[in-house]
Amino acid sequence: MSVYITNTSKFLPNQPVPNDEMEEYLGYINGKPSKSKSIVLRNNGITNRYYALTKGGKPTHTNAQMTAEAVRELFKNDPEKITKVELLSCGTSSPDQMMPSHGVMTHGWLPEMGPVEVVSPSGVCCAGMHSLKFAYLAIKAGEVKSAIATGSERFSGLLVSDVFEEEAHKLIELNANPFISFQKEFLRWMLSDGASAFQLSDEPNKEGLSLRIDWIEGVSYANEMETCMYMGGDKLPDGTLKGFMDYTPEEIMTKSIFSVKQDINILSDNIVPLGGKKIKEIFDKKGLTAKDIDHFLPHISSNFFRSKIYDLVEIYGGGIPYEKWFINLYTVGNVGAASIYLMIDELFHSGRLKKGEKILCLVPESSRFSYMYAMITVC
Repeated sequence: MSVYITNTSKFLPNQPVPNDEMEEYLGYINGKPSKSKSIVLRNNGITNRYYALTKGGKPTHTNAQMTAEAVRELFKNDPEKITKVELLSCGTSSPDQMMPSHGVMTHGWLPEMGPVEVVSPSGVCCAGMHSLKFAYLAIKAGEVKSAIATGSERFSGLLVSDVFEEEAHKLIELNANPFISFQKEFLRWMLSDGASAFQLSDEPNKEGLSLRIDWIEGVSYANEMETCMYMGGDKLPDGTLKGFMDYTPEEIMTKSIFSVKQDINILSDNIVPLGGKKIKEIFDKKGLTAKDIDHFLPHISSNFFRSKIYDLVEIYGGGIPYEKWFINLYTVGNVGAASIYLMIDELFHSGRLKKGEKILCLVPESSRFSYMYAMITVC
C-alpha cells in the first residue's frame, strides 16, 4: 500500500528575530553582550529565527500549543476533516514536561479532533522522522487510513540568560581561546522554536500535488559512539552519562543538569562521516545514484557543515550539485525535530515541485549519532 503526504503546515511563533535582537529576547549574561555570539553566527549562517518569547523572555506558547496550531492549520480550509484523523504522532526533543507525553498534551489542545491513537517519539532531531515513520507504517500496514505526523521544538526556555548565569565565569577564557566559549554557548545561538505537521493518507490528492513516501530508513551508532548532545544529565570523565535522578537537588542547580549541552569535538569529527557511510549503504541497496535525486534536503545545524556534507555525498553517492539542495536553516533557524518538516513544507508550497521528481531527505542527530533518511516522490 502506498502512503502519501497530502498536506503540510507550520506554526512559527511571533515575529522573526534577527541576529541583532536575539539578546533582547534571551537576555544578557551578567548584563553584558555575548562575546561568542558573533563567532557562532558567522559559522552557522542563520539570519532569522523564532522564539516563543516576548522581548524580556516571557513565554508566549508551549511546545504542545505550537504543535496543535500547526495541526489545526492543516484543516483551515475544511475544519470538519480533522475528525477523520485516526492517529496523531508527535516527535520532539523539548517536551513541556516529562509526563504526560508531548503527544497527548498536543491532543489536549485539539478537542475538536475527538478520541484518537496518540504516540510520542522522543530523541533529538530524528524524533520528527520517527514520528513520520510511525504514521507511515501505520497506514502502510492498513491499520489506519488518515494520520498526522508532527515535529516541533521549544528550546527558547532553555536559552534564556538565567540558565547560563552560573556558568558565565567560565567564559572569561574567551579572550585567550574563543573556541571555549563556542563550546559553552554554541547551542544558544543555534536553536529556534516552531512546529510543523503533515497530513498522511492512503490516497493521493484528487487535485494538486501529493508526496508519496517511498521509504524511510534509520540507523544508530550508539553501540560505538559516546554521548555528544544531552540534557537532564551530565557527562562523566569516562564518557558515560549520569542522569538527573542520580544527582542531588543542589547538584541539579549548580551543575546546570537541565541545560542543553554538546561536545563539539566529538560532533565535528563524526557527525558527517557517519552520515555519509549510511548514504553509501542505502544507495547501494536501493540501486540509487545522485542523478536520481531532484531535490536534496539535508538538515544541518550550521552552514559550517554544508560543504562537508557535499564532499561526503560526492565520495559516497556520486555528488549532488548545490542547485538541487534546499535548506531554510538561514531563515527559520535550527528547529531540531521540526527542521525537516519545515523544509518539506516550504518546498511543497513553493510551486517548484513537478510530478515525478524525487526528494532525498537526510536528518542527522548528534545526541549519540543517529540518522534518518527518506525518499519521497512528487505525484
